[in-house]
Amino acid sequence: MNHYLFHDEVTLAEKTQELGKQAVKLKLIPAFVIRYYPDSWEFCIPNNDNSSTDCLTAPEAYLKLKKLVDSALSMV
Repeated sequence: MNHYLFHDEVTLAEKTQELGKQAVKLKLIPAFVIRYYPDSWEFCIPNNDNSSTDCLTAPEAYLKLKKLVDSALSMV
């Protein structure tokens, strides 16, 4: 039986927010900013060099953060 983590754009954004908080807690990224717009959310994650920030859509940020968190947790 399939249990989906998200069903629409809002639940995807909420799961992305949870992953962002987890990545900060695990010290995988130094910061995580969400910009809320009436029709969408924008997720800003600093680059490795900390000189610039990538602002991503919910699907892009979800995939990036999921990869970071999963790789960190697989090493534990």
